[in-house]
Amino acid sequence: MRILVAPDKFAGTLTAVEAAEAIADGWRRTSPEAEVVPIPMADGGPGFVDVLHASLGGELLAGSVSGPLAEPVPATFLLVEDVAYIESAQACGLALMPLGPDGRTPEPGAVNRASTYGVGQLIGSAVQSGARRVVIGLGGSGTNDGGAGLLAALGATSEPAGALTRGPDGLAELTSVDLGPALERLAGVELVAASDVDNPLLGLRGASNVFGAQKGLVDEDARLAADAALSRLAEAVERKTAEAAGAGAAGGLGYALLVLGGRREPGFATVASAVGLSDLVTASDLVITGEGKLDWQSMNGKVPVGVAGVANAALRPCIALAGAVQVGNRELRANGIEAAYSLVDIVGEEQAFAQPAQSLAAVAARVAKTWGRAR
Repeated sequence: MRILVAPDKFAGTLTAVEAAEAIADGWRRTSPEAEVVPIPMADGGPGFVDVLHASLGGELLAGSVSGPLAEPVPATFLLVEDVAYIESAQACGLALMPLGPDGRTPEPGAVNRASTYGVGQLIGSAVQSGARRVVIGLGGSGTNDGGAGLLAALGATSEPAGALTRGPDGLAELTSVDLGPALERLAGVELVAASDVDNPLLGLRGASNVFGAQKGLVDEDARLAADAALSRLAEAVERKTAEAAGAGAAGGLGYALLVLGGRREPGFATVASAVGLSDLVTASDLVITGEGKLDWQSMNGKVPVGVAGVANAALRPCIALAGAVQVGNRELRANGIEAAYSLVDIVGEEQAFAQPAQSLAAVAARVAKTWGRAR
């Protein structure tokens, strides 16, 4: 029996690579005769580069870039022949933002001065290293600058000078932008924004109003001010693209990539294509997916439902292991997942968080008693 293990990360406890290995190890305890193939997955957010490196190989190139508040942060990109894969969260991720008084959520207002400059630096480094196609995973961002910092890092200039690099606070003063130097630098390079977010840049469904609260724009006035700042950017660069699907991804990073001539691809589909998921599923008897919390958001284009969709197309059963399962069986089956198993329910919350890899392996070993035989 051939088992394909294709989970996302278990946020806060395990990377997708670690989760895939834990499930595979547990399964082998019960079914040592099974061929278990771990293929970690991602949808463009944190873990994007590690997941692709685990499947594609290639060269990881490390360096230091400017973080969201201009502090140096380590970052890597993956180079596979002339294709580079970049994880924007490494340079502007929510995890890099200072925490507020509660110790859990970002410091209120810090996002107003946060920049995506480091993402532009990574793109520039990838091009300098020979990449002719650059795929940027969008997700988990702590910024809301419309990708203005990225534009500046690639050579775009503004009036007043420096307005592109100071987050929404800087954009509030913006009067003009010249993209010419950035476009010249990227001539002949294909940009791909890998994101499942289809929100526009502005308005009620835009970056500030939909995602701003989780980044520290805690009240309506703050979100309206941030949206107005992004509107000034759009007026100075190109208004029409602000309405495009995905322009609001990662605090507007999608917008910057689109105005530079890039195109948007669903993040899950990008990874699935790169690792050859469809062929791997077809060659398997059972598919296992999972993530930290299987909830209503998972049913909206996240990795588990994406994997289940590929499995269903190939007429292969798909099950899920998760830290917690917060949707019912009817909804799971409607989305192609035949059964889901919760670590919290099986081993208890304390153990699930204290020993996540061991707990996940134990649950996989238990589930293999039911599913580890020909069906």
